[in-house]
Amino acid sequence: MKKSLWSSIELRHFIALAEVGRTGSFTAAATSLGYTQSAVSQQIKRLETVVGQQLVERSGGAQPVALTTAGQVLVSHAEAIEARLASAEADLQALRDGVAGHLRLGSYESVGARILPHALKEFSTQWPHIQVVLEEHDDDEILLSHVERGELDLTFMVFPLIPGPFSATELLEDPYVLVVSDDSPLLHEDLPLRLDRLSELPLATYGELRDVHGIAARLGRPSLSRQVILRSNDNGTILGMAAQGLAVAVMPQLSVDPYQPGIKVLELERVSPRIVGIAWHNGRRVTPAMKAFIDVATTIAAQIKSRR
Repeated sequence: MKKSLWSSIELRHFIALAEVGRTGSFTAAATSLGYTQSAVSQQIKRLETVVGQQLVERSGGAQPVALTTAGQVLVSHAEAIEARLASAEADLQALRDGVAGHLRLGSYESVGARILPHALKEFSTQWPHIQVVLEEHDDDEILLSHVERGELDLTFMVFPLIPGPFSATELLEDPYVLVVSDDSPLLHEDLPLRLDRLSELPLATYGELRDVHGIAARLGRPSLSRQVILRSNDNGTILGMAAQGLAVAVMPQLSVDPYQPGIKVLELERVSPRIVGIAWHNGRRVTPAMKAFIDVATTIAAQIKSRR
């Protein structure tokens, strides 16, 4: 049988055959489906023409009709097709309701290490059919631009927001700290450590980020930029420099691995914390899954704060 003929079969043909088999009557099948008897007969005839086999035993008179073996085989396939269509309908409904599909999420290293794994574990329990697609970048301005272009649904970020069509919620205050080697003379200083004690010390800090996140802007000491001997967006590299006594590191506390050997963390005097948040496009619909992830991230951030 030519494939082109099979491709002309419509779902209504299968449904008509299945209903004839179920009711044992062309008339009853037509009544059930809202067709005329002649319409049902034409659909069955079309099927038989395409498959090249008789599908219904027509006994004549008042005797019920029955499906032939070929008809039964075809109906079994028809039932599978209907089940797949019902599944497709349910999947699309779930997608429309926000309970299935993808959640595209932006993140950066410190959040990815300390908040994201716990949030994903809880979120996947609540929303098992949502696949989280992660995009990572050191610069939250780039992540926010991807939200604006519709390439991300949500992104972790640090306040203040850049100009744009964004809404955001605060998750956590993340204080800046000084990371030194475990034999540093600064360990004998009074805490919190005064910023003037950083004068002339070699510094390790982050690479290219928004200006507002730079060490000079964050500490209000433009001269500190001249003391930076290493810039890296890898927390492990910065902490390694501090552990070896090659530099002291000014970092958000969330970025510090508490199990890194050879380091100590010192509180800094009068340094405003960075405010970690999560942002989305304020011109697009916030799906239930997006809201659920925001709620989970907020809960995890609160747990981190309570342990400090």
